[in-house]
Amino acid sequence: MTPGFDLTGTGPVLLLLPGGAGHPMGLGPLTARLARRFTVVTYDPLGLAHGRLGKPVPDQRPEDWADGAERVLAAVLPPGERGYVFGTSSGGVAALALAARHPARLAHVVAHEPPCALVLPDGAQRRRELIAALDGPGRAPAEGPGATPLGVFLAHVLHPFTAYVPEPALARLTLAAGADSHGQLPQRVAEFLAAGALLELPGGHLGTLEHPEEFADGLAEALTSASVEG
Repeated sequence: MTPGFDLTGTGPVLLLLPGGAGHPMGLGPLTARLARRFTVVTYDPLGLAHGRLGKPVPDQRPEDWADGAERVLAAVLPPGERGYVFGTSSGGVAALALAARHPARLAHVVAHEPPCALVLPDGAQRRRELIAALDGPGRAPAEGPGATPLGVFLAHVLHPFTAYVPEPALARLTLAAGADSHGQLPQRVAEFLAAGALLELPGGHLGTLEHPEEFADGLAEALTSASVEG
């Protein structure tokens, strides 16, 4: 599996881990806003936006996305520097794995609504309900000419990522959730893992797409404030 990534902007390195199957579709406005203040590295862990959509994909693991992200950071970070990381949804799950596995590369990680349901007391039941709601009849294809990122997500990402149980973070970590997400499973997971220190960002689970500029400004402020405090 060959991952891909794109760079834009100037300033401290900020690695973006998209949700779904890791395809960065729709993140252009968010990236453009963040690129005013950061060198934005948009990670495409399966290479779906770099020529691999439609090709066979094995079942995915958050740990593999995290290890790939660490290799990307190693390639783009100036010597001796650490990078910021933002992951949303399944990318948020990978961000949690990255914070546990590769702290030496990281200045600060923000994980937005990671749907790793099994951390909740009622997580097993909530996970079954989530999967049933998303993974029904008429699934989009994951391989071949009609393959879609959604098909890849449902076939190879949804089950293992929602079953992931995070290890303790060894890097500075902030959990985030959408202002419009209260009571939804990913928001509940973020709140549970945050243990009270939850960062609220605009919109719901898809706040990066719904309110990209406001979301980017809130994220940048949180990272900048953390840098000053740290």
